[in-house]
Amino acid sequence: MKLLAKDPRTLQPTALPVFLLRPVTTALRCRRQISTTQQIPAPTPFVPDSKTFLSLIGRNLSTHAAKIPTWESLFSLKSEQLRKLGVEPARTRRYLLWWRDRFRKGDYGIGGDLKEVKDSVAHVRVVEIPRDHKVGAGQASFRGPDAVRKVIVNVGPDVKDVNEMRLRALKPVQGLKVQGAKTIVGPFVEPVKGSGGSVAAIRVQEGMWEQRRGMKVDGGERRKVMVRRKRKLEEMKKARG
Repeated sequence: MKLLAKDPRTLQPTALPVFLLRPVTTALRCRRQISTTQQIPAPTPFVPDSKTFLSLIGRNLSTHAAKIPTWESLFSLKSEQLRKLGVEPARTRRYLLWWRDRFRKGDYGIGGDLKEVKDSVAHVRVVEIPRDHKVGAGQASFRGPDAVRKVIVNVGPDVKDVNEMRLRALKPVQGLKVQGAKTIVGPFVEPVKGSGGSVAAIRVQEGMWEQRRGMKVDGGERRKVMVRRKRKLEEMKKARG
């Protein structure tokens, strides 16, 4: 006697026992918790709290500092939660979320990666190093004044001289450059009096990292076709009349 195979279409799904689902549920819960923890980056000396972050990115987001009081809430609140807190309009929320993602990836604005910061002010200085030596690298070989290049590093305000040992632990400051003999130039740079431009301060200011909104042309991308069509119809009416 032959056994007839059942039609797959008539088979009913069988529920898995609860004890088999528990490990999967637990693993998913742990993964979600780990993911949430990894999404909150550590503050930096230049950006120590949520109030400073909101002030730096501009667009009047500093007015919402009381609604986002902690660093954890700054990087964990979702768009809908921000809307309920009164962060309006929607483009402002998108802008805040965009800057959060950038900060998570270490993509800061000017001064964001500086380590030597005191009272929201960082100092930078021009130093000379051999051309074949990289700041933060190992030993360097000096071969005369023609073999040096100038870089800008972040040091404390009281540091007058940067020796080779300390130089190896420093990194060049991004976004700044040396102009002429020793003048530091760049956004939000304040030369220190009496330094001849070789020492400068960068202090936290409102809107330092702000990305300016572009001007809408013909109503913006969504309304551009409609606006231009209406304009053309008006021109045609005037030409006929």
